[in-house]
Amino acid sequence: MASKKKSVKPDAMIKGVKIKRPEGKKARVRRGKVKKVKKPAIKKVVEEGKPAIELLDVDAELVELAKKMASEEIETLAEFGEHAVFECPEGYQEQKRYWITKPYTWVVILFNPEKNERLYYLVEPSLSPSEKTVLELLHKHLLDRLRYDDKMLKERDVALTDKAGELLDEYGISVHEGTLKKLIYYLKRNYIGYGKLDALLKDHRIEDISCDGVGIPLFLYHQDYQNIRTNVVYGDAMELNLFVGRLAEKCGKQISLGKPTVEATLPQGYRLQATIGTEVTTKGSTFTIRKYREEPFTPVDLIKYKTFSPEMLAYIWMAAENKRNILIVGGTASGKTSTLNAISLFMPPDAKIISIEDTRELSLYQENWVASVTRPAHGDKAITMYDLLTQALRQRPEIIIVGEVRGHEALTLFQAMTTGHTVYSTMHAGSVQEMVYRLEGAPINTPHHMLTALDIVCIQLLTHVKDTRVRRNQSTVEIRGVDPETSGLVTNRLFERDPITDRFEMVGDSLVMNEIMRERGWSALRIREELDNRRKVLEYLVNKNIHNIEDVSNIIRQFYFEPKKVMKQIGLKESESGVESARK
Repeated sequence: MASKKKSVKPDAMIKGVKIKRPEGKKARVRRGKVKKVKKPAIKKVVEEGKPAIELLDVDAELVELAKKMASEEIETLAEFGEHAVFECPEGYQEQKRYWITKPYTWVVILFNPEKNERLYYLVEPSLSPSEKTVLELLHKHLLDRLRYDDKMLKERDVALTDKAGELLDEYGISVHEGTLKKLIYYLKRNYIGYGKLDALLKDHRIEDISCDGVGIPLFLYHQDYQNIRTNVVYGDAMELNLFVGRLAEKCGKQISLGKPTVEATLPQGYRLQATIGTEVTTKGSTFTIRKYREEPFTPVDLIKYKTFSPEMLAYIWMAAENKRNILIVGGTASGKTSTLNAISLFMPPDAKIISIEDTRELSLYQENWVASVTRPAHGDKAITMYDLLTQALRQRPEIIIVGEVRGHEALTLFQAMTTGHTVYSTMHAGSVQEMVYRLEGAPINTPHHMLTALDIVCIQLLTHVKDTRVRRNQSTVEIRGVDPETSGLVTNRLFERDPITDRFEMVGDSLVMNEIMRERGWSALRIREELDNRRKVLEYLVNKNIHNIEDVSNIIRQFYFEPKKVMKQIGLKESESGVESARK
């Protein structure tokens, strides 16, 4: 029998959706099953002349949530505009904004699709012409009112605010509270801080700040956007010269046309390299500031950022605990110093440590640590790294750390290794072969046979994972000795990073662990247990997000003396045997 056709009324209600037929047209009926249609949350009003689909009831909760989100967004934008006015430059689109010092300074990241470039736009409080006049008056007369004494140094913020208020009262100037806050901000920025540069130094997302000359915008290395141009410019040569001189003074150094370069450390620990005038830099005075984290990296940070794997750091932990010599090599900004700072927590507690640097960069947590830096000067008055190293050997140190090997002090460094001192250092090189070329060539000139005193080389690089720049330990290599036939350096590649998967693989057996095993009288199963326990501790710290240097140091120190107690306290079971690790 032929199936009967079901009649469909043109104005029928199908699951709550009303279908209206325009006048003068017949209703089109489609055969088949009618699909269920879920009720939409928002109702649209159907006007004449538009598609005649009317969505159903409004979800009150969703509307309230949308209103709340819109209200919060408006409030947030109002907060940004409390003290400043921002107008997006022509051709740019806003991508992101965030606070530096709330509620005064904030940043807008802009993108220009035509030029395909980003702009770091710093926004500071806006001043009216009358407010600028008052600020100039305060700048002109405030210095005479400030006394240079101990109390002033300790309470600079309070003293500056009080003196500014007294000066305004004396001149009979009355300002609103908002205006007073903006004036105090600029006074603190210019007198106590770093002027135009102050907000950039407070932005924890910035790693490097570069000024290339007069009238050239400052460039930054940003953690999220890499190299990016800013809207901050020193347009006047005199202004830039005075600022560079001020930077040098804050470091306790002097710079002049007679000695137009300086390399020093700012009070915050940031590294400064600057030039003044056009004697050595034709575009005018320049400066580069390399920022470092206020709290140094820990092994937990290295794992979280995927610079190392837990297994690799467990291996380095065991090696450092047993006083093996480690050299970290890599290119510029590959994270060599950060890694050296982090693995220093693995050094035996209370061991006497002496560090030697050109510019202070290391920040060790150990108390029994002598931090020494070179002193550049003309003639015989200079104190070089070689001088400091020879002096360090007379102080009976257990561990010597050299910030970076560059010159003939490396020969003394390797001599220290051969005489039983544990040595850590960094070096610019892209591979083990490049490291050997640098060490054996001028001006270092280390004898080939002395390189065998080195135990472990960690090769780091600044690379890309997808479109993101990251720091990775590309490989960990052990130095086995010298081939008697070819006289070449024999190496054992232990860990290797796969750039495709961005994972670390163990590609060889550790000769260093075999040496430690024989020295300590351990079995093969015992050395695997020790490595496995250290890996578990590191993974526990990562999972619990314990990365504060004090907390991490305390746990590592306690593990050094009472490993079973630490494993019990953190709720981890000790490896009873290394069979599972051996099978893996």
